[in-house]
Amino acid sequence: MYLWGMLFLCVGSCGVALSTSLQSLLFWRFVQAFGCAGALSLGAGVIGDIYKLEERGTVSLLGNTAAPFLGGAATQYWSWRNLHYSIGAWGLVEMFLIYLSFLEMSHPGTLGIDKVTHRRWIHITSINPLSSLWLLRSPNLFVVMLASALMANTFYVLLVPIAHTICVRYGITNKAIIGACFLPSRLGSFTGSLVAGRLSDNVVRRWREKRRGVWCPEDCLRAMWIRGLFIVPLSVGALGLIATYIGVPIGLALNILCIYANGVGVDSVVTPIYSYNVDIVHSRSTEATAACMASWLFIISATTTLIIPLIECIGVVWMDIIVAVFAAIGQGLIFLTIRYGDRMRASMDVSFSTMENNRQIDLHVSQGKQCIITNICGTIHPPLPIG
Repeated sequence: MYLWGMLFLCVGSCGVALSTSLQSLLFWRFVQAFGCAGALSLGAGVIGDIYKLEERGTVSLLGNTAAPFLGGAATQYWSWRNLHYSIGAWGLVEMFLIYLSFLEMSHPGTLGIDKVTHRRWIHITSINPLSSLWLLRSPNLFVVMLASALMANTFYVLLVPIAHTICVRYGITNKAIIGACFLPSRLGSFTGSLVAGRLSDNVVRRWREKRRGVWCPEDCLRAMWIRGLFIVPLSVGALGLIATYIGVPIGLALNILCIYANGVGVDSVVTPIYSYNVDIVHSRSTEATAACMASWLFIISATTTLIIPLIECIGVVWMDIIVAVFAAIGQGLIFLTIRYGDRMRASMDVSFSTMENNRQIDLHVSQGKQCIITNICGTIHPPLPIG
């Protein structure tokens, strides 16, 4: 999946760079995004396979911290077309590195892959890419998807119109500086991912100890209520008021602080939800993550088109307040999931994980790490049993 995704990324990036019309630009941007999308959900599944139950929250997506600034600087001082050529070239480098890494990640005899009958070099299999969405019939997965969409939407409401709101209000016209305005959000995402993952794992351990070893998948969601109920709504609500009524330099500084706080809050919420999707249906963790991610991205893409019209219609203050209220509602849905998660799982079973199979997974993870270490050291290790 990574190799094919990088191929689409390279082709799409070159197509974007060569675009001469809006229609061709939108098409090649779709191809470019299509190549990147698979890695997002696949990464969550890989994390679930190689990390124990109490470690999955810490290992998270840390955000592309410098990307907005580099994009703005390249557009201002270089060329946006050359920027996308560079993305395509970097995709080729990634594809080469991933291909070489597959050789290092292969451990003969450990997973039974050697016994699989070899197929033809070209093998075509029909799949239904929408089948994963059927997992959302589970109330647990649907509710956390909707909650993450409502809270992640604040991220886009702040950043998408930033050139028309904060930058116009404070007279910022340089594209590199406009791109630098995204840096606080990315730094906040980096901080939020690390903090939320660590807190989520600690909460899972603590509640397992309270129940004397009994595991509840909703435990990883307990650590996010402060960020979801206060930081996310207040950061987006305050930004609209500050941008409207407070001038430079205090207003600009406070807006940057709000953007940073929103990055911390959103990633502090989304990271445990990613972990929850892996924990609750580990056997189909990649599908569950893909279904949730695709659904909330669809919701966000629809709401993003309304941002500029709403700002022109009701103003940035009221738009940000409305989005903040919806974000608080999203945290309310998380509270309901924590409180009634067991009943929600009982109402619709989609092959949920249990304490027993999670113990078996943790055992195989430990044995797999030991096998990798011994292989690196040159020591022969017995094959792992297939669970």
